[in-house]
Amino acid sequence: MGDIDDRDVDGGVGRDVGRTGGRDVDRDRDREGGAAAPRWYWAVAVAALLWEAMGCFAYLSQMRMSPAEMAALPAAQRDIWLAMPAWLGGVYAIAVWVGLCGAAALLLRRRWARTCFIVSLLAVLVQFGWVFAATPILQSMGAGAAAFPLLIVLIAALLVRFSLVAVRRGWLR
Repeated sequence: MGDIDDRDVDGGVGRDVGRTGGRDVDRDRDREGGAAAPRWYWAVAVAALLWEAMGCFAYLSQMRMSPAEMAALPAAQRDIWLAMPAWLGGVYAIAVWVGLCGAAALLLRRRWARTCFIVSLLAVLVQFGWVFAATPILQSMGAGAAAFPLLIVLIAALLVRFSLVAVRRGWLR
């Protein structure tokens, strides 16, 4: 009985009572050995999932648009959408679905979130690069047409940055 190591008092769950005065040595580590993510990490991860899900919904809405729905669009918007090559729809799909995988990876705390967000950002840049370089969108719809695409690019870049920070801090494994 006198040979009990103080480290075993709590069943080996991460306390080193004898050497740390009862302080939890592993309080900054999660069960799988990575650094414990702060609460705000989870808020960002959930927000990213919701944002990416909205992108997937927008993609499905655009790709499933009926001829009647297409005809109801303003002429300038309809002409731009009809001018988009099929490969651009694939790029759009990559942007949103890979982004959704990245957000899911954040919730699972997996390093591949970083790769997903980088691929998604590159696809977003290709998608909007083509739209603004190959169509008269700014002339026909005005400078305001760039506002939401710029927001999308900004959020995609912030998600890349966030995932890089999360990897560096050990929140992703």
